[in-house]
Amino acid sequence: MAQNGEAENPIVVAGAGIGGLTAALALRQAGHDVVLMDRAAELSEVGAGLQLSPNAVSVLDRLGVLEALEPYVCAPEYLRIWSGRTGQQLGRVRFGDFIRKRHGHPFWVVHRADLQRVLLERVQETAGISVRLGTEVFDLTSSPYDDLMCVYRDDTETGKLCCKALIGADGVWSKTRRIVPGHQTARFSGQVAYRATLPMDGVSERWARDSGLWLHKDSHLVHYPVRAGRELNIVGLVQEDWEDETWSARANTETLLHRFRDWPSDIRNLLTIPDTWLKWALCSVDASGPWTHGQVALVGDAAHAMLPYMAQGAAMAIEDAAVLARHLPSDVQNIASALRAFERERKPRVSRIQNIACRNASVFHYSGAGAFARDAVLRLSKPETLTARFDDIYSWTPDG
Repeated sequence: MAQNGEAENPIVVAGAGIGGLTAALALRQAGHDVVLMDRAAELSEVGAGLQLSPNAVSVLDRLGVLEALEPYVCAPEYLRIWSGRTGQQLGRVRFGDFIRKRHGHPFWVVHRADLQRVLLERVQETAGISVRLGTEVFDLTSSPYDDLMCVYRDDTETGKLCCKALIGADGVWSKTRRIVPGHQTARFSGQVAYRATLPMDGVSERWARDSGLWLHKDSHLVHYPVRAGRELNIVGLVQEDWEDETWSARANTETLLHRFRDWPSDIRNLLTIPDTWLKWALCSVDASGPWTHGQVALVGDAAHAMLPYMAQGAAMAIEDAAVLARHLPSDVQNIASALRAFERERKPRVSRIQNIACRNASVFHYSGAGAFARDAVLRLSKPETLTARFDDIYSWTPDG
């Protein structure tokens, strides 16, 4: 039974991260009542920066959140690629006005918390979407009317809510995924990400202008401005065993510096500035596994968590939301069939991009002859040519 003025028989979305919030907005725009549940009692500012390529921005534009988001983003003119061994620039990928004109939308970098907050505010002001924090979906039962009975629990009770579909947007460690027979469990990649942000006024101008990608043996480093240029986001990715009890932990700066001990001095000096580093295990979920079962569907990391070597994890979740809503118009008759069609449409693209990210994990960390050949190609390539390599990813729009 619905409560607190909620409509009867809504679509339930489990998880209020980027994918879940976007899915709630897209489904409401398609004409559905939505109940959004998240086990967290409060949505805290977790994570760090993320990259929003034109394919993701096109969805956010359709949802009407660009104006609210724009004050928090940065639009770098270039991604500059550097050698982590010599400190020399290897190449540039052109962004800025070039990519906006090429694909109709900009390439933005943003703090994850800013994007989540803007999406949450839009969700909260949208009639037809109910948000229940501190509430976790943990089971499903059938109802007498061919709908689902979503079993949830919060701090005070275990309850049931009749719904017409359940969308699992609850991340890499999804509990909704257990409902899908033959689901793929998340696997540790053997690599970790060290993440930090620091005030931009504490670093030199060279770090503030553009995004940067540094390549070295068994490691690489990414940095770009966030929060309208007030902060610098830094991510160092290395091959490393994971020994902590949880999948994210506070990192030791000395350990980090040891991992980057043979890097250029300006990088090592930059890494000493943040007061706090967090370390995250990089895990993935094979996109070729099942995403749907009856009136249940997985989106985002729950369906296809990918390594961050193509910077498309958030973008794929945002795309999922748009395609899901397109397959679920307000008058949809067969929801199970519609969800299967959603999976059939999305899986080839997501699997291909996931495979590109896996290949990049090797290419970025080449040494010896492989690194020499890679670097030579980068030096000989024009910035516009490097940008064009991503056309089939960045040119995607919600209309397909």
